This record gives sequence, structure tokens and C-alpha cells, in this order.
Amino acid sequence: MKIESFTFGSITIEGKNYTSDVVVYPDRVETSWVREEEHRPQIREFADIVKFEPEILIIGTGYAGVLSIPDQIRNYLTSKGIEVRVEKTKQAIEMFNDLHEREKVVAALHITC
Repeated sequence: MKIESFTFGSITIEGKNYTSDVVVYPDRVETSWVREEEHRPQIREFADIVKFEPEILIIGTGYAGVLSIPDQIRNYLTSKGIEVRVEKTKQAIEMFNDLHEREKVVAALHITC
């Protein structure tokens, strides 16, 4: 999966445009990353990612970086053997595109704020 472009509220992955937050796996894109609290995710919202067992999870915190990732989520994910990297979405995409061919990586990307 290659992420081709990103602007506020829109992301293009493998030629398809998405207008909601996404989770990018090596073989698919999930558009169901909806959070109970828009800018503060809960541990249970990462259950499918944990089941996939990525080596690295890259979290894009939005165009301006408004999404907050609490320490308890970082600690939970690392306790499952997942390296967590948190960046503004533009930088998260660059990181994902750099790593996706040689690492088992997943990107959870907030595409607004």
C-alpha cells in the first residue's frame, strides 16, 4: 500500500480517495477508525490493530496534530510488542511510505485537525 497524497480532510491511497480517518494495513484500508471522543482515542479502538500484530504502528495525529495519544495507549501497545510512532499526519505518511515495503507496519491516520 502506498499513500499517494494528503490534504486536510482527504487522503489518496493506491488511487482511491478517502475523506474519513483510515487505518492502512499492508493489504487493505479500513475506514472504520471512529473514536468515541474525536481527538482522544481509547485502548479498545486499537483492538483490530493489535490482532494484526504489526511490528510498528504509526499514528497520524492530524493536519495540525490535534489528536492526542495518552500514555496508557502507548504503554498498552508497546506491551503487546508493537513499536509506536506518533507524528502529525503528513510526517506519519512519509514514515509509512518509507517503511511499508520492509517492515510489518500499520498506519492509523487522522486526516483533519
